[in-house]
Amino acid sequence: MPHSSTILNQLLHLLPRHEFDKAVEAAQADRYVKSLSTWNQLTALLYAQASGKDSLRAIQNGLCAHPEQLYHLGIEQPIARSTLADANARRDSAIFEKLFYSLLERCAQMAPKHGFRFKNKLVSLDATTIELCLAAFPWAKFRARKGALKLHCALDHQGNIPSFVVMTDGKCHEITAAKAAFSIEPDSIYCFDRGYTDFAWLRHIQESGAFFVTRAKHNLNYAIAGQHPVPLVKGVIADMAITLEGQYSKLDFPDKLRLIQYYDEETEKFFEFLTNNFELAAATIARIYKARWQIEAFFKWIKQNLKIKSFLGTTQNAVMAQVWGAMCYYLLLSYIKFKMSYKASVFYLHVLVRETLMDKLSLVDLPNLTKIMLDRFRRKEFQPMLPF
Repeated sequence: MPHSSTILNQLLHLLPRHEFDKAVEAAQADRYVKSLSTWNQLTALLYAQASGKDSLRAIQNGLCAHPEQLYHLGIEQPIARSTLADANARRDSAIFEKLFYSLLERCAQMAPKHGFRFKNKLVSLDATTIELCLAAFPWAKFRARKGALKLHCALDHQGNIPSFVVMTDGKCHEITAAKAAFSIEPDSIYCFDRGYTDFAWLRHIQESGAFFVTRAKHNLNYAIAGQHPVPLVKGVIADMAITLEGQYSKLDFPDKLRLIQYYDEETEKFFEFLTNNFELAAATIARIYKARWQIEAFFKWIKQNLKIKSFLGTTQNAVMAQVWGAMCYYLLLSYIKFKMSYKASVFYLHVLVRETLMDKLSLVDLPNLTKIMLDRFRRKEFQPMLPF
């Protein structure tokens, strides 16, 4: 990529443009479009996420401040607030959803392995609620006076990237979304909290040739079917094979389960883990569940650093388009991190992208920039040495 290209332009070149264009054509999204194409709309959405702009006016003013760079981005005329608002409201957000999954395929191919010795794919499931103003978002009614959107996600521990995303209203339960939309891959290990405990669904995971790790509910009714030797490992109190005793639970899951009792000295808490994996060590099962905190960290990160709490439109489609734009931007950051073996966190990479977004600088030089170098670059004293 030549140095005359901005960081934003290079980000756009990392996207699977052919797949995106096919989705646009299938939806006929650019039919009768006069000024703002779907690609330009995506450019504006990614610009908003990368730069931290949280209003249509801020996006318009920010882009208009760089007329020369707009030309190189393929935007022939400034983007008006009303035009972008109409596009977000009316243009099918499923186009950006398809882009997310196309980009995910690229990221998954470059993602580093998870930190466990086993070769099974490890995925954590969870959901987070994004509060909305009910007066402005009446379609997202959650309670009598509150609105909310719920983001359901599967985090692949190979690279810690979101591998599955579903957005529902705030009233949709986690297990309902998982049973309706989530597909199980054989030999994978799925980790989730007690909110996903549905023994019929757990049986579905097992019959699909996969494994699960979760916490047992306090009122779990079971009978001990066998004992495993307790290893000399800190924390492991008991390792048992059990069968469910509840009338309906036993019908939903008639096979044996493994119950591990564990005491975490660090948090001084007692845990009971439930799994259908009888091969891995008890301490490994405990570490798998402990690794689930990474999906909570992911939710915290996107809420703090991406624009998914203040929205550019009030329609459901506009909200969905913005959230999918945020997810695509996160995958772009992850892709760059994997491709360049960037050692620091995604947060610092995001800061560097934000500070140099409209600068003519090579992406490959970003990880090497310090604050001093950034200041020198602003004064045109620093010249990048390596092409992308």
